[in-house]
Amino acid sequence: MNFWDYLGNRHQQLLTDAYQHASAVFQCMVVATVIGVLIGVVTYRSEWAGNLATTATSTILTIPSLAMIGLLIPVVGLGVAPTVTALTLYGLLPIVRNSIVGLRGVDPTLVDAAKGIGMSRLHRLVRVELPLAWPPILTGIRVSTQMLMGIAAIAAYASGPGLGNEIFRGIASLGSKNALNQVLAGTLGIIVLALLFDAAYVLIGRLTIPRGIRV
Repeated sequence: MNFWDYLGNRHQQLLTDAYQHASAVFQCMVVATVIGVLIGVVTYRSEWAGNLATTATSTILTIPSLAMIGLLIPVVGLGVAPTVTALTLYGLLPIVRNSIVGLRGVDPTLVDAAKGIGMSRLHRLVRVELPLAWPPILTGIRVSTQMLMGIAAIAAYASGPGLGNEIFRGIASLGSKNALNQVLAGTLGIIVLALLFDAAYVLIGRLTIPRGIRV
C-alpha cells in the first residue's frame, strides 16, 4: 500500500488525531499564555525577579519531554492530564521571557504621561503597557506553539491524544508494510498543523498590532 492509499483508508482516524493534537496544543497555549503573561507582569519591574522567572522556566525546558511525561504519570496518571501539564510547562519560557522584555521596553515617558492624566497602575498596565508589549508577547506565543506541536507527539507515550499515536504505532511496527506510512502521516500532519497555527498568528498580529508598531 502506497502512502496516498494509506491516507485514503485512514483519513477519518488521521483527522480525529489531528483535531485532538491541535486542540491539546491550543488549550495548553491558552493556559501557558495566561500564566506566562501574569508571571511577566509580576516580575518585570524587578531585575532579580525577572531573572528568577526566566531561569526557572528555562530549567523546565531542559528536562527531556519523555522524562517529563514519565515523571508525571505516577502523579497524575495516564492520558490527557500528563499531556496538558507537560505542554503547559514547556510553553512558559518564550512567553515569560518576551513578556518581561516587552514590558521593560515600553517607553517610560508614555507611562509617565498616562500617570500624569490620572491613570491608576492597573489602568496603565492594561491600557498602555500591555498593548505596547503585545508584539513581543505574540512572538513568544508563536515560538511556544511551534515547540509544543512537536513535543505533543511524545504524549502518545502516556496514552495522550494526537498524531503522536500514529508515529508511535509506526515505530512499534517497524518492518511492517505500513510502518513508514504511519510515521510519515503523523509527521506531515504535525508540520501542516504547525504551519496553519503560524498563519493564524500572522493574521492575529495584523489585526491586533497597529501598523506603526509593526513597522
